[in-house]
Amino acid sequence: MIETLLLPLQFGFMQKAFLIAALIAVPAALLSCFVVLKGWSLMGDAVSHAVLPGIVLAYLVGLPLLVGAFVAGMICAVASGFITENSRVKQDTVMGVVFSGMFGLGIVMYAGLNTSLDLDHILFGNMLGISPQEMWTSGIIAAVVTGLLVIFWRDLLLHAFDPAQARALGLPTKLLHYGLLAALSLVIVATLSAVGIILAIGVLIAPGAIAFLVTRRFGTMMVVAVVTTLVASFAGIYASFWIDSAPAPTIIVMLTIAFLIAFGIKSAGGARRADEASESRPSQTAQALPPAE
Repeated sequence: MIETLLLPLQFGFMQKAFLIAALIAVPAALLSCFVVLKGWSLMGDAVSHAVLPGIVLAYLVGLPLLVGAFVAGMICAVASGFITENSRVKQDTVMGVVFSGMFGLGIVMYAGLNTSLDLDHILFGNMLGISPQEMWTSGIIAAVVTGLLVIFWRDLLLHAFDPAQARALGLPTKLLHYGLLAALSLVIVATLSAVGIILAIGVLIAPGAIAFLVTRRFGTMMVVAVVTTLVASFAGIYASFWIDSAPAPTIIVMLTIAFLIAFGIKSAGGARRADEASESRPSQTAQALPPAE
């Protein structure tokens, strides 16, 4: 029985999958808390899709694909901010236009190439076939982003809630803003080999959303997000072995199930408190009424 349960751990490709999942889970979960608080869910989606033309261009000029992905993600984020500040169009509309345009450009560029690049691996990741170089790259990015988020999380939190107050206190708000965008692009680059472009947004939103439902303290929120992501990642990889599915989408399914459970518990608790409050009102009203003469 025990040998059967531990069977997935006996394969090298499964061990790599568990390792890369552990590496990217921490920075993605921490960043997702800021993404949720700032309302940047669409920004994360935009950047994750916009990296495709950068990957194709990097392949053409012989640069590492992750370098092209990072540059393209930053161009998308900066371009969206510039157009929003200099036009009447709202930010969500601008991001929708920019990221869909860049994603479409990437598909057109890829279709015109005679290349050995596997588009499915770019879009959906290749967690079971990740190379040692990609593992090292993801690990270094994860360590850098995690360290910076842990050091500056209070400044980033104030900037997320009240940029005007942060500016009044002398914080470098522009640096914090673009630093967070750079961290977002770096985490997407780190997750690219594991979960791909399409599913990267899942690990950048769901952990923060789950933690936001569970707690109101930001420090606790970050811990809950990290633990939830690690558990969902390991459970998804383990389940994918037995049901013969790809690990990345199975991880997203696990995160979605966790969100639905957290939402259900939160909703049930709110409904119970509302019922208790409604039951207490008649008795309070009766006590407040003067006695009949």
